Amino acid sequence: MISTNDFRTGITIIVDGQLWQVVDFQHVKPGKGSAFVRTRLKNLVRGNVLEKTFRAGEMLPRAIVETREMQYLYSTGDDYCFMDNSTYDQVHIGRDLLGDNVDLLKEGMVISVQFHDGKIIAAELPNHIELRVIETDPGFRGDTATNVQKPAKLETGAVINVPLFINPGDTIRIDTRERKYISRV
Repeated sequence: MISTNDFRTGITIIVDGQLWQVVDFQHVKPGKGSAFVRTRLKNLVRGNVLEKTFRAGEMLPRAIVETREMQYLYSTGDDYCFMDNSTYDQVHIGRDLLGDNVDLLKEGMVISVQFHDGKIIAAELPNHIELRVIETDPGFRGDTATNVQKPAKLETGAVINVPLFINPGDTIRIDTRERKYISRV
C-alpha cells in the first residue's frame, strides 16, 4: 500500500482493479477544507489518461511492474518471439501489445517488456533505431537545401518519409515514437 502523500512521477498503482502510472501530481491545501492530491494517471494496458483527485493520506495498493530487456528472435503470423536476456526464456508477444511500430522490428533488436504478476502488460521499442534503406527514388545533387521528403522502404519492410538526398543502401536513424527520420548514419 502507498499513501497519496508519497506519490512520485512514475509510480504504478491499482485503481478500480486496473494498473495506472502517475504521470503528474499536485498536492493542494485549500484555505478551507481538507488537503487533496490532484493526479494525472495513465492506464498501462489501454494507454488512456485520466485526471483523478484523491484525499491526502488515502492509501492505495501499489503495483509492482518489472521491466526486462528482451531480444527479438522471429515472427509467426501475428505472434512475435522474444528471448529474455537474463534467463534465456522465450516469450511470444501478440501484435496488439507491440503497437503500430511492429514493422520496425529487426532480428536481434532489444526491446523493453513490462510484466505485472507474470503477465506482459506492455512492450516498447528503443526510442532511436538504425535501419538500412532498401528502396527509394534516387537522390539528386543539390537536394539537401529543401525540406521535401520522399517515401523509403527499409530493411524491415516499413515505409517512412526521408529527405531527397537519401539513397538506397544508406543507413538512417529513426525516432520510433514519431516514426520520423532523424539523420543519416
